[in-house]
Amino acid sequence: MAQTPSTRPTACLVLSDGSIFYGTGFGATGVTTAELCFNTAMTGYQEIMTDPSYAGQIVTFTFPHIGNVGVNPDDDETGDPVAEGMVVKWDPTEPSNWRAAERLTDWMARRGRIAIGGVDTRRLTRAIRQAGAPHVALAHDPEGNFDIEALVAKARSFPGLVGLDLAKDVTCAQSYRWDEMRWAWPAGYTRLSEPKHKVVAVDFGAKRNILRCLASVGCDVIVLPASATAEEVLSHNPDGVFLSNGPGDPAATGKYAVPMIQGVLAADLPVFGICLGHQMLALAVGGKTIKMNHGHHGANHPVKDVTTGKVEITSMNHGFAVDAQSLPAGVSETHVSLFDGSNCGIAMDGRPVFSVQHHPEASPGPQDSFYLFERFAADMAARKA
Repeated sequence: MAQTPSTRPTACLVLSDGSIFYGTGFGATGVTTAELCFNTAMTGYQEIMTDPSYAGQIVTFTFPHIGNVGVNPDDDETGDPVAEGMVVKWDPTEPSNWRAAERLTDWMARRGRIAIGGVDTRRLTRAIRQAGAPHVALAHDPEGNFDIEALVAKARSFPGLVGLDLAKDVTCAQSYRWDEMRWAWPAGYTRLSEPKHKVVAVDFGAKRNILRCLASVGCDVIVLPASATAEEVLSHNPDGVFLSNGPGDPAATGKYAVPMIQGVLAADLPVFGICLGHQMLALAVGGKTIKMNHGHHGANHPVKDVTTGKVEITSMNHGFAVDAQSLPAGVSETHVSLFDGSNCGIAMDGRPVFSVQHHPEASPGPQDSFYLFERFAADMAARKA
């Protein structure tokens, strides 16, 4: 299938099956290859583009108004955009928001990220849902010169995310301390002045707002690279250990992260994991992970806490999932997706060790699950008491 443009296109998206979507390019010029996913969030495109979990992916935004509030320095989830590119329905308009410091189009160009507008994103999303997340090539040429045959070949040569360790590409280069708390009106971001708990956060691609949420419940956070060993983690004498979100195949990252997690578990510390951290905790206790057809990416995913019966609307971003049937005795499933029944949380029976697939820090999304950070803080307080 091919989408025919009404004017000469300056960008095209080519799927590995030969499908072509033409449109108007913005941002950087050139060609990039990646896995294509779609995100249903109505807000937070800047946070999504800078979320390290999107390494190796191009994001199709199902909401058409992308770029309408511009971008600003406060909303970056990491130093630079990590998603390879974006696909949108309507070309970005002039920003209309008091916080806007720059236009999305300029920001994308300055940060070296390619985007295409004018695409029938509903049609593209249906294709992703039906056939699974495809491998694609995205090209932007102001002159509109495209070698479609070469682009199809590039899309087909993309290796995919299965077996790919991307955490090593997005993790911090060295350890650092974090004490900035969540944004609040009118002061904005403030610093933690009276820490109650010392937490080591292992950075597999951590979002800044996760670290802010930890600080907001009284955690003095020390962030370590993904390659940190159990000995390095425990050398800081933490009250608890946090396993961050991140990109790629958990089984690939788990080759070096699982032994670290098992060493932390042997020390009987409270442990909290999110997204990739959740998946690798499951691997560390004997479970398995699987690649999903098209993953979960959005800010409106209903998740049921099976321990309380409560339903939360959550933010999600993952293409792999824990196989609940593989969980061993002593590990319980705590949360499930009400979209497809996939696993969204686990806990070790009788121990302060738990993790969730969704993102309780939101950014973007609802804050129904923020209580999980408070639970982690309570676990650390109980252990010290």
